[in-house]
Amino acid sequence: MVCLLTLSRSVCAEVGMLFRGIWTLCRRCCTGPLLLLGIAVGLFYHTVTMDRDRSEFKSSQRDQRNKSAVFEYKLLLKNPERLISLLQASQTDGFVHHSQRSCEGKAIILTGQHAPTDTEVQLYQRVLQQQGYRVDQARYAETSASLRQDRRDGRDWSVLLCLKGSEKSCLRKINFAHPQHYQRVNIIPAFAGAFLDMGGVCRFLTDSQLSEVTLPIRPSACAFSSSPQEGTPNTAEHQQRKPITHSDNQSLNATVNVYVLVTSATPLTAFVHRTALVKTHLDETSYAIELQVFFRERLGLLLSYQAIDHMNHVISDILKAALLSTKESSSSPRCKLCFQLMTFSLHYNASLRPVVVKLQTDLHFDGMKDPYFDGQIAKEYMLEDVLKLLFPVCNSEAVEPSSPLNMQEETQKYGVCEGPNGLCLPQDEMHLLRQFNQHLKRPGPFQLLYPISSPPDDLCHDLIQRESHSAQDYGWRPALMALLQELSLYYTRRHQTESSLDEPKSPEPSDSLSRKGKCVDPHLRQLYTDPPMVLMPTFNARMKEYRAEVPFDVITIHIRPEPVSPHCHIHLDEHHGPRMANYPVGLGNSRINILVMDESEVEPVVMTIYTLHIYRESRPSLPMFDEYVMCSFVQDCGLVVRPDQSCGLEPFPGSGEAQVSPQPCLSGDEPGRWVVPCLSCSDNRTCDWREVAWQPDSCYHPLLDQPQLQTCLMNRKVLFIGDSTNRGMMYYLMERVNTTLEDWDKAHDTIVYHNLNQGRTIVSYSYYPQFWLPKSQRPTFQRALQQLLERSQPLENSPQTVLVAGGVQWLNLNHLRTIQQVLKREGLENIMVVVKSLGMGFHLPVDGIRSLPLNGVQELYNVNKNILESAKHLGFEVIDTLSITMGRYKEFLQGRCACHFHEVYKLPFPTAASQRNLKILRLGGESGNPANEQTGPQQHEDPSSPPDVSYHVKGPVNAVYSEILLSRICVNHAVNGTIRQQ
Repeated sequence: MVCLLTLSRSVCAEVGMLFRGIWTLCRRCCTGPLLLLGIAVGLFYHTVTMDRDRSEFKSSQRDQRNKSAVFEYKLLLKNPERLISLLQASQTDGFVHHSQRSCEGKAIILTGQHAPTDTEVQLYQRVLQQQGYRVDQARYAETSASLRQDRRDGRDWSVLLCLKGSEKSCLRKINFAHPQHYQRVNIIPAFAGAFLDMGGVCRFLTDSQLSEVTLPIRPSACAFSSSPQEGTPNTAEHQQRKPITHSDNQSLNATVNVYVLVTSATPLTAFVHRTALVKTHLDETSYAIELQVFFRERLGLLLSYQAIDHMNHVISDILKAALLSTKESSSSPRCKLCFQLMTFSLHYNASLRPVVVKLQTDLHFDGMKDPYFDGQIAKEYMLEDVLKLLFPVCNSEAVEPSSPLNMQEETQKYGVCEGPNGLCLPQDEMHLLRQFNQHLKRPGPFQLLYPISSPPDDLCHDLIQRESHSAQDYGWRPALMALLQELSLYYTRRHQTESSLDEPKSPEPSDSLSRKGKCVDPHLRQLYTDPPMVLMPTFNARMKEYRAEVPFDVITIHIRPEPVSPHCHIHLDEHHGPRMANYPVGLGNSRINILVMDESEVEPVVMTIYTLHIYRESRPSLPMFDEYVMCSFVQDCGLVVRPDQSCGLEPFPGSGEAQVSPQPCLSGDEPGRWVVPCLSCSDNRTCDWREVAWQPDSCYHPLLDQPQLQTCLMNRKVLFIGDSTNRGMMYYLMERVNTTLEDWDKAHDTIVYHNLNQGRTIVSYSYYPQFWLPKSQRPTFQRALQQLLERSQPLENSPQTVLVAGGVQWLNLNHLRTIQQVLKREGLENIMVVVKSLGMGFHLPVDGIRSLPLNGVQELYNVNKNILESAKHLGFEVIDTLSITMGRYKEFLQGRCACHFHEVYKLPFPTAASQRNLKILRLGGESGNPANEQTGPQQHEDPSSPPDVSYHVKGPVNAVYSEILLSRICVNHAVNGTIRQQ
């Protein structure tokens, strides 16, 4: 106050003297305007002088406060508990507005190359929404309505996540509008240039500041194409390679992928995830394991800590060296809270000191046994850990608000500076300090990487440390770094104390032990499929039913459900089904049941059932135009069964020439091909696949109309023995004869249909082989055939009795000889026998059943040829179903064998009421009860009973070879026609 009074008196005296001089001058020689100008100049001069003096006064006051603040920093460094208390108090009371903004903020996900339905995108959206954010999606920053339409230049968002393919767009956004102190982006701009590949050398290694530094890194570590095992050791590797002095059975020779989260670049703060990806010199694939566990198993307890320390310092040195090469090391960073996920591939070769052989600025899990599922699932688990560390749930911190008295006491002791916080730090640096404190307080699966409390005595480390401090020596940065160091040291000591106090827990009571491992949350965390499918609705653990569509060319789906709890067990379709599996996807609808089970008890319990309905589209087709060409094909290029034949579409031979009227085929195995009209034979998408037809090369198979078929089968018995493909032909015959199919069953026993064709035709069926029974209990083919003949008696020893035998791939020459022997013994050697040959199936890699390799499928053709020749030699009729199915192997319907080319489905309304009554007799199996069979027409129907049900057999390929069967059975009743799909 005394200084102010003195200053005021001197100013007034000077102003008085000035006015007296001016008045004297005016009276002598000056005019009025000149007098006013002089007065103005004088006042301006004294005003400037007073402002300068006032500024110097305030500056002295600020210097005084800053010196006091430095003194207070020293007190806080000696008492870290008070520092943490002050940070919590400032977070509770001083930054309420910021916390509310974060909780109510908006997160923007730039998907880039990812589809919005990808599981990784869904993970980001799900976790951020759980943490309280509103989530928007766009492909790039330029296409984001939230970024483009924001009146404040995109500054209302809190989180910006840039996925693969959108990085450049993100960097443009950061450069154009620097993020605010509360905004976070998952790209650190400084690293974007430092880790570029410059002709096989990492860009930051070319900086002149690092010319005297030898870093433990291969120069080519930033190359995109190089693998961690490529390259030869360089000078750095030789210098770093110091032998481990321990027994040979604990040797360390491995490549370890370490996953680093850099939470701030300037100043540098970073964490390492406890899970790593390891591949030793004895392993063929990589596997995930905790870092501490891996080093302890290889090196023992003491050396494992040393290995972790060396790993931390190597990675820290690389990060600091990279930051030195950027302009942000000596200027204010563009994004204070930008963070970066990185993968460091470290190579250990009989030394505790690793060498960085590959460095990537994102997460990579290459080399795992299941590269798609294992890698993607591991990545998403780690991403979830990152999101929960960086973005805690709103109001989840149970921080007790400081009382006004305590807050006033803290401010008086540590808060002599201006602003809402008492640490004399800029707002963004204060927020960074608070964030670092929260990360250390609840690190989850992360461990602190930098700053570390005790740097090693190493020339390389000292040089980088010195350069870092000189580059960052401006503002309050040294004080900030000191506080960060003190926080890291405090929490490191506290965690060590807590871990040393942890003693083995006493055994829990028996009732608790019985509940150990119980599935308490029976839900799925995510449903992974390869190729990825778009689920409708979007996956949600509470939703139990989903639908998806796949294109025609997708014939298998690899599915892997992932439970929320590891104590819950997953089985597909049945209680003992696989946890994950390859599924064949037939045309039309398929259904997969996912069972979430609790297996903690003796008897497993199904807790939850998810259902996935998959619809596979038909082959792409165009309607036939006026101008078209006829194309043909024998086999699909996706599966070449006959290497000596061409594959795919080609012009139909002789399609433009006048053809001689063909003759009816004399056998069911006449060589042929599929014929289809197309706009061009070079593109199968231009074909009208509704008009595709099987065309023998030099004849035709007659097509019977229904009256001819009914006449042909009058007073005849048709016996079928074989698997479900044989059963599909039987039901096709029944529907063709009766106009409709009134009864259908997936019979796996013996079944007899009476009153077919108005009671004038009998059809019987026996399933063979019964593969679900133990091998010692399965009926032999001879026994199954004899049983079928017995159940179908009386039989006439003439072509009026027809036996159709065959299946997918079980038929061989022994079965043909057995048929001949049994028929001769039963006095039925004159009946008609039709042999259905092999068919396509078991050619897809499906879990739980056998799968044929390509050479195995190609061998089927030779086996099938021998079966056809032998059957004709024995006087049997034949149908070459392998040649028919191999060109359209992708058009299978439901079934894990991919061998079913037919499907029976229920019609929405009954048809052909006059044909509804069938007498059905089931014998010797699980399906059907003879006591419930219907012996004749019902004269009095209950009006309240539901209407009769009708079925239809669909499947164009099945229709083709079933029509050939009918033409061979009724060879004397046929008319001209061409067999087309029905």
